[in-house]
Amino acid sequence: MSEPRKIIIDTDPGQDDAAAIMLALGSPELDILGITTVAGNVPLARTSCNARIILEFCSRTDVKVYAGADRPIARPLVTAEHVHGKTGLDGPELHEPQMPLEARHAVDFIIETLRREPAGTVTLCTLGPLTNIATALEKAPDIAGRVRELVMMGGGFFEGGNITPAAEFNIYVDPEAAAAVFKSGIPIVMMPLDVTHKVLTLKSRVASLREIGSRPAKALVEMLDFFERFDVEKYGSDGGPLHDPTVIAYLLKPELFSGRDCNVEIETTSPLTVGMTVVDWWQVTGRKHNARVMKDVDADGFFALLAERVGRL
Repeated sequence: MSEPRKIIIDTDPGQDDAAAIMLALGSPELDILGITTVAGNVPLARTSCNARIILEFCSRTDVKVYAGADRPIARPLVTAEHVHGKTGLDGPELHEPQMPLEARHAVDFIIETLRREPAGTVTLCTLGPLTNIATALEKAPDIAGRVRELVMMGGGFFEGGNITPAAEFNIYVDPEAAAAVFKSGIPIVMMPLDVTHKVLTLKSRVASLREIGSRPAKALVEMLDFFERFDVEKYGSDGGPLHDPTVIAYLLKPELFSGRDCNVEIETTSPLTVGMTVVDWWQVTGRKHNARVMKDVDADGFFALLAERVGRL
C-alpha cells in the first residue's frame, strides 16, 4: 500500500462533520495530522468541544485538536443551531470531553505543518467556513504553494443556496475568506450542494449504519436521526443531505464523483447574493479555472463506503 495521504481536517462540527471525521478515522489510507476548528455551525467553543467528543466516541484521542478563528474575517458570525441543535451535535447523549484542546492556535498549526511537511504532501479538508485557511494564507503567503490540494464542502450552482436563495452556509458565513482561498492558486476541489443534495440519509442507508452496533456507529445514527428532521421538513425528502463526508469520500474514492474544471468567483458585496459561488460551469467567461467543481455522485457507493469505514472504528 502507498504511504497514507496526509490531511488536516478543518471543521465546525455539526452532525455531518462528525460523519466526515468518522469516515476519515476509519480509513487507513489517510493520516490525520490534526483537526482544526472554526466557528460556523455553532460558536468556536462548541465546535472545539464537539471535535473532541467525536474523537472520544471513536477512541482516537491520539488525534490533536486545535481551536481557530472564533469569527469571520469581516462580518459578525452567523450560526446554524436551527439545523444542528444547540450543541451542534444534538442526537446522542454528549459528555464533557476529557482530552485537552491543544494550546497552539489552529492557524499557527496549519502554517507550521505546511512548512514542516514536504511541499505538495498535505491536503486540506475544509468542512466549514474558510476563515482559518484564509487567515493562514494572509499570515504566511508562502504556504499556498505547499498545499497538495484543498478539498472543500461549500457553495452551490444549479442547486442555489441553503441559507439564502443564492448562498450555501459555509461560504455565506465568511465570503471574504472564501474569496481569498479561491484566489490563492491552491488546487481546489469543491463539493457543492449539487453533489451533497444527492447523498440523502435514506432510511435504508441509515439502517446499514445502525446494524454496525458499535459506539461510534450508534452515536452517528443518533446524530443523523436528529439532523435529518430539519431537512426532511425543508426538502420533503426521505432523509437529509450528508454534506461534509463527501470531502473525505473524494480522497478515498474519487471515482464516485464527476465534475469539471471551472472558474469560481465569490460574491462579497451584493446584499441579495452575498456568499454566492459564481461557477462558470458553461465556460462563458474567459476567467481562468481555479477549481474542480463536482456535480454528480454515486450515492449508493458513497454510503457503502461510509458504512464500511464506520464499521472499522
